[in-house]
Amino acid sequence: MLTTFKASAKKLPDGLQVETCSRGFKITLDEPKELGGTDAGMNPVEAALCALGACQAIVAAAFAESQNFTFDEVHIELAGDLDPDGFLGRANVRNGFKEIRYTLHFKTGETQQKAEAFADFIESRCPVADCLANGVKLVRTGVVRD
Repeated sequence: MLTTFKASAKKLPDGLQVETCSRGFKITLDEPKELGGTDAGMNPVEAALCALGACQAIVAAAFAESQNFTFDEVHIELAGDLDPDGFLGRANVRNGFKEIRYTLHFKTGETQQKAEAFADFIESRCPVADCLANGVKLVRTGVVRD
């Protein structure tokens, strides 16, 4: 059974600021000053990295007990390589990340082998990782003039 998640994004008057909203929660995204923004928030690709890390942490917390893995803390460090010349139209290069790297950090008494196996499980269950690794069909459902 499919569940549909919904979100919206609205350009704000200042610079490149955008207010995003889902289920009543709001996040302001922007671009750094060197990319034409006002630096009022993280940019969308930084938010994508955060979404990946958050999803991995949620999977870890949600499934640790069922996977017989215990930890006191988990955090994820992420980095992605992107050439802004594509976004800025200055070069014919891919607009998105060329690579995303991440490291899972567990505060745990479990063995390294068990931590690696749990990391494999997290990778196999993380919906955001699946979207990034396998791509998602994007379907424009309309263009509306108000």
